[in-house]
Amino acid sequence: MYGALTYTGGVRAALLAHKERGALGMAAPLGAALACAVRMAANAPQAPAHPSPHTRLPTASARCGPPSRDGGPHPRRRVPVTLVPVPSSRRAVAGRGHDPVRGLAQEAARMLRREGMAVRVLPVLRQRRSVVDQSGLTATQRTANVAGALEAAPAGRRLLGAGRVVLVDDVMTTGASLTEAARALGGVASAAVLAVRTDG
Repeated sequence: MYGALTYTGGVRAALLAHKERGALGMAAPLGAALACAVRMAANAPQAPAHPSPHTRLPTASARCGPPSRDGGPHPRRRVPVTLVPVPSSRRAVAGRGHDPVRGLAQEAARMLRREGMAVRVLPVLRQRRSVVDQSGLTATQRTANVAGALEAAPAGRRLLGAGRVVLVDDVMTTGASLTEAARALGGVASAAVLAVRTDG
C-alpha cells in the first residue's frame, strides 16, 4: 500500500474541507498527490494476493515527484491500470453531495492519462450492509466493523479484466477498509491512499 501524504496539519485540513465541506476546488491538488501514490502502486512488483480478511496490506510511502526517466517507475505502462475506489455509504454520499474518494480517483486518473498511463476508474465495489462510524474504534473493532461489509457488483470482477487493479482510498488508519475491499475483489494486493493517519 502506498500513501502519498501524512494525515496531519494542512493535509488533514484540506482533505476535510474537500470531503465534508464541499471544497471541490481542492480536488486538483489532492488528486495530484493521490496520482503519485497510484503511480508507485501501479509500478511496484505484484505482491501475492491477500484473500484473508485478517491479513493487512503491506504499507510503504510514495515518493512524490516527476516520473523517473532512468529506468525507475514510469507511467507509460503497456499493462492497463484500473482504479477501484473504496465506496462510501449512500447516506454519506447524499449528505456530502459528492463521493470524495471516487472523485479523487477520477482526478488522479485524468492526470496519469496525460502522462501516458492507460488508466481508468471502475467503482465496482458496494456496501452490502451498513457499518458504524470508524472514528474512535480500536483496530480490532474496525476490522470487525467492516468484515464482510463490501461486495463486488454483479459482473464486477469480469469488468476488471486483465491488467493491474489498484484500490484507492482517501485516508488509511489501520487498513481495515482496504483489507475488506481487497477481500471483496478476491484478493487485490495493490492499494494507494491519499493520506496515512499515524495517530490511530
